[in-house]
Amino acid sequence: MSARAPPRRNPYTEGPESPPSGIAMTFKLPDLPYAHDALEPAVDKTTMEIHHGRHHKAYVDNLNKALEGKNDWSGKSIEELCRRVNELPADIKGPVRNNGGGHYNHSLFWEIMAPKGKGGSPSGDLARAIDADLGGMEKLKAAVSDAGMKRFGSGWAWIIVNAQGKLEVTSTPNQDNPLMQGLAEKTGTPILGVDVWEHAYYLKYQNKRADYLAAWWDVVNWSKVSELYASARKQ
Repeated sequence: MSARAPPRRNPYTEGPESPPSGIAMTFKLPDLPYAHDALEPAVDKTTMEIHHGRHHKAYVDNLNKALEGKNDWSGKSIEELCRRVNELPADIKGPVRNNGGGHYNHSLFWEIMAPKGKGGSPSGDLARAIDADLGGMEKLKAAVSDAGMKRFGSGWAWIIVNAQGKLEVTSTPNQDNPLMQGLAEKTGTPILGVDVWEHAYYLKYQNKRADYLAAWWDVVNWSKVSELYASARKQ
């Protein structure tokens, strides 16, 4: 009697595979700044548990595995690894691009969300920049949502501060981000990013990415985005 084949993994509920145990850890999975159910109804509890605890954790584990023994790179910050991804040795460039990008992107994503009504609204310098650079809040939302909808397959939509200190909207495939010189259409410092991989919304919204993007604006933490904007302008 032949052995039963192992069940196929479901990437939407199990995340990418993690490396074996015993790998020396450099980067850590950050704690969520809120409970798993705090973003409901826009983002459901089960999605948050899987997205953070499985997907993001696997990116961190695989990044640490890729950097093991690479002493010239294992001590770099995640921002520097992303910015210098094209300088990485060929044997780790792909794993660091994918998993390091996943770690950076998700770490930002958790921070720029907050329970509905607790993230405030754009004010001060950020509000003025949104009006001047992007034509106001409604045009900002339309541009980011459009970038997310037009991103074929998996990826991210972003608001960045470009080299001239202006706000721009862009998108990247997979786990690339605008820090990655030569890999992103528009480079700069991200201050807002929305995940449009199916694992970010499929359990609740199925294939209705537009519905997810429309609901997502209810949980943007504009106070944190303002902090990131101020910091990016000083760089």
